[in-house]
Amino acid sequence: MSDKLHLVIVTGMSGAGKTVAIQSFEDLGYFTIDNMPPTLLPKFLELIRHSQDNNKIALVVDMRSRSFFAEIRDILDDLESAEDLDFKILFLDATDNELVARYKETRRSHPLAAAGRVLDGIQLERELLAPLKNMSQNVIDTSELTPRNLRKEISEQFASQDNQPAFRVEVISFGFKYGLPLDADLVFDVRFLPNPYYKPELRNLTGLDQPVFDYVMDHAESEEFYSHLLGLIEPILPGYQKEGKSVLTIAVGCTGGQHRSVAFAKRLADDLEKNWIVNRSHRDKDRRKETVNRS
Repeated sequence: MSDKLHLVIVTGMSGAGKTVAIQSFEDLGYFTIDNMPPTLLPKFLELIRHSQDNNKIALVVDMRSRSFFAEIRDILDDLESAEDLDFKILFLDATDNELVARYKETRRSHPLAAAGRVLDGIQLERELLAPLKNMSQNVIDTSELTPRNLRKEISEQFASQDNQPAFRVEVISFGFKYGLPLDADLVFDVRFLPNPYYKPELRNLTGLDQPVFDYVMDHAESEEFYSHLLGLIEPILPGYQKEGKSVLTIAVGCTGGQHRSVAFAKRLADDLEKNWIVNRSHRDKDRRKETVNRS
């Protein structure tokens, strides 16, 4: 285990998922505190340094402390210069529309708009936090993430920190009808391929099911496209690694994110992980099923 103290400060927009995030860090074995006043942070770290209980700490620091922004900048500068500290900032974000919807659902007031419009508070908070977001080593947009997917994202980024690989590939399938993945570096469109949706026996399956996978891949145009896709991606990965990029996110999209994109993402991940660390996810694979169940 490293002698350094690993510190993650969890911050970001109110309503973006900081409660779920701090629970995730607790599950990963971090000592966690929610709503840490910035002025107490140096004293807290001094106490932790003299303790042998845990060298992994995660703290939520946000706008609930009214003097937050004025104090946090100087404190962060001191933390970055500490030689015995492995310090990272995790910034959670979401779109204005999504944050407004979440506040309406919970019927809670925004900390910067207790007596006014929620949107006004969100926009003010975004303006105040912009410099801090630019300082953050890890930024996660939670607009399209369920709590479970946010936990998975945090686990992939922070679990086994001492052995974290220097470079990994994220392969994501998605549906264009639900929007592009905001963190995608490379996006590929497979909507030109035959769609299993129009086969009644395949409609309720996904690209992870063998009948759908076979249907998608058995077409000549699918095989030709995949050959070019793999031939394009494999040679460029060493270049991204050489330039110091820690994560390359490759997104493959079809209309609904259930059939074609899932099959292609699966095949691509299977091939790439022969030589690289690969994480795979299928953002919209079950979205149609969830919609049907709610209706």
